[in-house]
Amino acid sequence: MASVSDLSKGNYVRYNGEVVQIEELLHRTPGNLRAFYQVKMRSVRTGKIVENRFRPGDAIDQLRVETKEYQYLYQDGDSLVCMDNDTFEQIYLDKVLLGEAVNFIKEGVTLLIAFENGTNPITAEAPAHVVMEVTYTEPGVQGDTATRTLKPATLETGAEIKVPLFVNTGDKIKIKTSTGEYVERVKE
Repeated sequence: MASVSDLSKGNYVRYNGEVVQIEELLHRTPGNLRAFYQVKMRSVRTGKIVENRFRPGDAIDQLRVETKEYQYLYQDGDSLVCMDNDTFEQIYLDKVLLGEAVNFIKEGVTLLIAFENGTNPITAEAPAHVVMEVTYTEPGVQGDTATRTLKPATLETGAEIKVPLFVNTGDKIKIKTSTGEYVERVKE
């Protein structure tokens, strides 16, 4: 058990039986009242934000979290099979931990996975950007680069995103994995 005053942004704690990450931690001293900590926490499983006030001496269950790089191998039902690059040990990772980024990763991508006590995966993070090939989109028209008009495009993973009019089938594009937004066209 740790004291609330020992915590900082980014720490993982167990709050009401759920694993949460500290998003914001403010120490407040309002006038002639007692000081308190205003803590904003995000649930790892659901993504919901929880806020609570703690007194400076309150004890809280701080978790020991280790992060490791794993290579994504293939999809197996609702899980992703990932391999440790050092020991070649394979684990099954729940797709929910990646959120929307699961639609924009392909085999061979390196994921950063956080483990509670070295065994339970609690979060997974995809690379910030990935390069993917457009498998289908309506043909582009020469000179359609001045406006920011977007059209739908299907990627090699089957995900559909909006791209500018000048992007054609077969082009490689850079995508922001957290939001699924088009960033730029990649020349190879």
